[in-house]
Amino acid sequence: MTWHRKPLCGFDIESTGVDPETDRIVTVCVVRYGGGAVTVGRSWLADPGVEIPEGATGIHGVTTAHAREVGRPAAAVVEEVTTALADAVTGGLPIVAMNAQFDLTMLDREARRHGVVPLMDRVSPYVLDPRVLDRKVDRYRKGGRTLTDLCGHYVVQLDNAHDAQADAIAACAVTWKIANRYRALQRSELGELHGAQIEWAREQNAGLRDYFARTEGKEAWAAGVRLEWPLIPAWTAS
Repeated sequence: MTWHRKPLCGFDIESTGVDPETDRIVTVCVVRYGGGAVTVGRSWLADPGVEIPEGATGIHGVTTAHAREVGRPAAAVVEEVTTALADAVTGGLPIVAMNAQFDLTMLDREARRHGVVPLMDRVSPYVLDPRVLDRKVDRYRKGGRTLTDLCGHYVVQLDNAHDAQADAIAACAVTWKIANRYRALQRSELGELHGAQIEWAREQNAGLRDYFARTEGKEAWAAGVRLEWPLIPAWTAS
């Protein structure tokens, strides 16, 4: 049985902003998807300990007041999410995350911030990123590559974009659709496919960096494009 016929572990974070080094988790979901079973999962709402900017609230709908009133301590959420992902990996599931570089890096930095053992220090997951996969198999297709765009292209239902659970499920569904359409992907072993995505993501991000560098008005953005995938290594003082 090919990997796309087996269960997948979907993962998505909604946050206070777009910098995984400094921004904080607000909502997060981990789901078990596929393999002929009903999709199940768990969602968390964290009190990030900082103000949630209006722009972020406009995307995911969570205000600072609501997070403070209802959200659980960030350290507890990070520990539980990391444990849930580690358990899934130990159980043989790959982690599926749209733009995995962002979500896994943010989870890593939150773990370090709160004294939680990071995911990559517990397990060595295989990761599937529908954005990286789609850019590889259909490189020259015009249009956007957001999760909403991919759901439209691969005919996946997404009723509540930027809800962590909806996005985690949709990322799994898109990944399944890509593998089902491009059979060379499903014939690859997960370890092989994970390794290939490291190289594909590096090439894709290098191309984006070069585009910014040569585009008037966007030159400064080039320095912010990182080539590592699925995790930007944490800087530690020697």
